[in-house]
Amino acid sequence: MPDFANMSKNGMLTKIHTRIRSDPFTANYDLAGKELGRGKFAVVKKCIEKSTGKQYAAKFLRLRRKGEDCRKDILNEIAVLESAKLNPYVVALHEVYETSHDIVLVLECAAGGEIFNQCVGDSDEAFTEEDVIRLVKQILNGVAFLHRNNVVHLDLKPQNILLTSARPLGDIRIVDFGLSRRMDSITEVREILGTPEYVAPEILNYEPISTATDMWSIGVLVYFMLTGDSPFLGDNKQETFLNISQISVDYSEETFEGISPLAVDFIKTLLVKNPRVRATAEECLTHPWLCPVSRPHLLTTSSSSSSSSHCSSLDEPETSQSESEPESPAPSPEMAVIETYALLCPGKSELKTGRAAFSFSESPFPTRPEIKQELIC
Repeated sequence: MPDFANMSKNGMLTKIHTRIRSDPFTANYDLAGKELGRGKFAVVKKCIEKSTGKQYAAKFLRLRRKGEDCRKDILNEIAVLESAKLNPYVVALHEVYETSHDIVLVLECAAGGEIFNQCVGDSDEAFTEEDVIRLVKQILNGVAFLHRNNVVHLDLKPQNILLTSARPLGDIRIVDFGLSRRMDSITEVREILGTPEYVAPEILNYEPISTATDMWSIGVLVYFMLTGDSPFLGDNKQETFLNISQISVDYSEETFEGISPLAVDFIKTLLVKNPRVRATAEECLTHPWLCPVSRPHLLTTSSSSSSSSHCSSLDEPETSQSESEPESPAPSPEMAVIETYALLCPGKSELKTGRAAFSFSESPFPTRPEIKQELIC
């Protein structure tokens, strides 16, 4: 359970239980291969633990960013990972080291890479609807665990959902808790942060953040996994924000060709402007689209969001080759720097920029020409 006594006013935890080691990281680990990803203030590299020969992902987080001490941000990320240690769908934290310039998080290595890669892959590599159903159930079970512990991720997107194995298709691991916050029933958290295409309307309106904020992002994520298109992405940030504010979504048969009406109905329960009526993670797990009894009718059956059909909320992890013999992720080019920018809200003074979040992706939607991934903070 969250330790609210050690929580700051903006929902960030200030106390951790993991020992931060000061002995040299390289005394216990060998760095292997190229970088797995890079952001403005972080870099992830594969490493091998010398004593066991096991592979891990080492996330190097800079302690000072733009001249400011960011230790509290890193401690918050560690604290969230600690609270999710019993969650099989959240990347596991193994150890923490500190150097003069960085804090190093030694994390479980998800060898299958980002689900983003298969969302935009060739037709023979892309997810089938059955694949998406299995992965979405895992994502929802992982997020439901976080929400039961009053944690909101606030940056759910394809780049932050990794796979234990790409072929055969493994299980998901949710990563990058740099923007995560803890909620309680007393304190309201209002911040402008996230990745533009995935932020909920309440973020743009500077309204209180809640677990429903993550559910909007999951709706966008599922849309992207099924179609390969970003539902709200415009030619610039302003157009993207306008599309989100107006809930401008293309549900045409052309866009969802070959995809079941149940899948479209599922997305519609999430891309709802009012967070109070948006489906929760637990409610989503009972939707007919995710129920085995409904699957034979995927292409012919439509359902309303109020359907009483029920299915189990549990989705056991499937054993993949990566558990016994991890495959090495393909070398990837250096990641584009994620930019931060100030968002000007109507009727409000300019809001300060925050920190950039780490991403495992070079570009959020390469199906469109050179659109940089940016961050609202």
